[in-house]
Amino acid sequence: MTGRYVWELHEADETRIGAVGGKGAHLGALTRIDGVRVPSGFCVTTDAFRLVARTPSLAGPLDRLAGADADDPAAIRAAAAEVRRAVERAALPGDVAAAVTAALSRLGADAAYAVRSSATAEDLPAASFAGQQDTYLNVVGTAEVLWHVSRCWASLFTERTVTYRRRHGIDDRAVDMAVVVQRMVFPDAAGIMFTADPVTGNRTVVSVEAGFGLGEALVSGLVNPDVFTVRDGAVVGRTIGAKSRAVHAAPGGGTRETPVDPARQTSPALTDAQAVRLAALGRRIEARFGRPQDIEWALTGDDVHILQSRPITTLFPVPAAAADGRFHVYLSVGHQQMMTDAMKPLGRSMWRLTAMAPMHEAGGRLFVDATPQLATPASRAAFLDMIGRTDPLTRDALETVLARDVVLAAPDPAPAGPPAGGPPQPIDTDPAIVTTLVERSQASVAALRRDLGTRSGPELFDFLTEAFAEHKRVLTDPLSGQAIMAGMQATWWLDDKLGEWLGERDAADTLTLSAPGNVTSEMGLALLDVADVIRAYPEVVAFLRDAAADGFLDDLLKLPGGPEAREAIEGYLGRYGMRCVGEIDITRPRWSERPATLVPLILDNVRNFAPGAAARRFAHGRERAEAKAREVLDRLRALPGGERRSAETQAVIERVRTFAGYREYPKYDIVSRYAVYKQALMAEAGRLARAGVLTAAEDVFYLTFDEFREVAATGRVDAALIRRRREEFRAHQALTPPRVLTSDGEALNGSYRRDDVPTGALVGLPVSAGVVEGRARVVTDLADAGLEPGDILVTAHTDPSWTPLFVGAAGLVTEVGGLMTHGAVIAREYGLPAVVAVPDATRLIRDGGRIRVHGTDGYVELLS
Repeated sequence: MTGRYVWELHEADETRIGAVGGKGAHLGALTRIDGVRVPSGFCVTTDAFRLVARTPSLAGPLDRLAGADADDPAAIRAAAAEVRRAVERAALPGDVAAAVTAALSRLGADAAYAVRSSATAEDLPAASFAGQQDTYLNVVGTAEVLWHVSRCWASLFTERTVTYRRRHGIDDRAVDMAVVVQRMVFPDAAGIMFTADPVTGNRTVVSVEAGFGLGEALVSGLVNPDVFTVRDGAVVGRTIGAKSRAVHAAPGGGTRETPVDPARQTSPALTDAQAVRLAALGRRIEARFGRPQDIEWALTGDDVHILQSRPITTLFPVPAAAADGRFHVYLSVGHQQMMTDAMKPLGRSMWRLTAMAPMHEAGGRLFVDATPQLATPASRAAFLDMIGRTDPLTRDALETVLARDVVLAAPDPAPAGPPAGGPPQPIDTDPAIVTTLVERSQASVAALRRDLGTRSGPELFDFLTEAFAEHKRVLTDPLSGQAIMAGMQATWWLDDKLGEWLGERDAADTLTLSAPGNVTSEMGLALLDVADVIRAYPEVVAFLRDAAADGFLDDLLKLPGGPEAREAIEGYLGRYGMRCVGEIDITRPRWSERPATLVPLILDNVRNFAPGAAARRFAHGRERAEAKAREVLDRLRALPGGERRSAETQAVIERVRTFAGYREYPKYDIVSRYAVYKQALMAEAGRLARAGVLTAAEDVFYLTFDEFREVAATGRVDAALIRRRREEFRAHQALTPPRVLTSDGEALNGSYRRDDVPTGALVGLPVSAGVVEGRARVVTDLADAGLEPGDILVTAHTDPSWTPLFVGAAGLVTEVGGLMTHGAVIAREYGLPAVVAVPDATRLIRDGGRIRVHGTDGYVELLS
């Protein structure tokens, strides 16, 4: 095998990652930036690494590493150590040694060098691999440099590096290692610079961390560094750390820790002027790479050396619309929809095309621009009041931004036309209104299914574009909005007035139990009815426990009771099969596509409930609501003016029970349409896959709707685009979206400002009254819930697809949610004490530990 084994550093750039690795490519690019000084050096290329790594002696160890269980740290550790030993023992090929020796002679064979790993999957936009591979400082002598090149190669297979690759979906054999060899810099001070605040994400500040001597003291956590915050060319914040130790080069090679003179320990390692100069260099480097950077630097006298620059991969991206130079405030759509996971491009595109408001993309999520609502005092007050009723954390985050006196752009002027008609007029308390709305929706969906027919190619996309207009028309039906607001306003009225008159807190939670027409709560109860059918057939139950794979419905027909079980499941799917976890993303598999998803929930119902549970639960909820209504009305009559108050309250109770259930129907309408859209789109994708245009039908998930349309029209697809989108999606999955995001990049999640909860309790938003104590069941996957009677469900977020799990839970705790989000509505419907929007609940609550949920007061106590 032949290849080029050494590249001079100035020859490299981002186009040469395959040869010199991420670090080498970035260092090469840095040498091309005016005013940026990079220590001279060269790269030992990946061609040299492959001479060793692709030898037969490594085949067995690499195979064993590939086969090691990713969930078994001990297996990963042992397999990685075997590969590492094999690499270190392999003789350095003669041609490689000669090329490195020649490069050292050009730079100075007797000089000291830094020898640094540079993997091809390193310092990338999606995964920085920061600190994963090894660096060796003050390496003196040709033989030592050659030995440390081998050690860098071996560091590609440390346990932490292999685990990191597994987490990012990167195959061990797909990564090669180059090695950077640079003249050693012996600095007076060194450190790290972030061209965006690494904690808040604010892109307008540069954070400079500094210490004495080599930067290893900071990287290893040996000292508390000085931290300078620079904005607009000036230091706006300064923290001087206690720097009792420093790392310096040792005579003869290597490094050593040395004490810092006590008189200097609290002296700044930099002047303000030097920090500002570093920040300016940082901005220049950031501009070259096009995104915020994590930069290592060293200062010798007045000379600044840049040792490394990599992208900051943990920052949440900013919407592209934020580049207009104006300050914007964005709200997370995922927090409103109870689905904060990353969405694939087709999912984001379809939601934007069918949504009622303009949306912007960032980090695989969708955001709405709230700037117009916040720009004027009048609209701001009303908007904050509305947000505060449903999600106080979002309100607090918004108020944090507004408290800084930021300049918000005035909203664009409204288009010319007739004056707005003002708020919608109230409607009568008439159940026929809800019936009419549901019938209209069902007729519209049926027409969509019928008219879509067998359309394909460009005709399909033209039809869908028209269908989206009908989709929006149905969802913006004024009568539908009036019905939803009637239920919400009635709920608020009951809580406000009964709190004022009777001291009753959250009375509406009980008064709305088993409200009629709630399609989401009915979905959970209907699965209990399916369990009633299956429970009667032990062979079916046993089969489902052992063989719940997709396709199981056909196998049921061979069992006693199987036809009845299949009929029950298919009947359920006929009404609810369009639902799934993360249903706002059309690319997610629906229950009708993967009915096995429901099997664990059905089996839980078989195990935990007696026959007839659905009817009993609904009847019990209605009885509790009726009893609460009688109690409240009797107490009101005993007050001064009681007859008037009682009559008014009775009318509002009737109103809330008439309209509260309808709150869930528009979402049901949306996902019903999505099921029809997806069926047509996947039929088209299947046609393109059979024609060889697509490798697989699911490739279209990584295209936008318009891109999909173009592929259908031309019969050509950009395969590289799909590959890049897949990689972007993996990177987006690792990000956590904030509730509020500014155009400066600041990510805010808000805080609860309460001091009325027990020490150690977790604070959240009370959404369903009551107190319950039980075992916490922390669930990240619906299929793995396995709830037992009395368990309290703890999870990150719940959309309507989680409702069947609610019937078996004693309480609910989520990390995301609001007063009127689906999980809160159904928790109240089922009478589950619930606290939502509890930050880090799934991390702070131990699975299997005992907790007490205070659904009225909004906090969770950790009991064990």
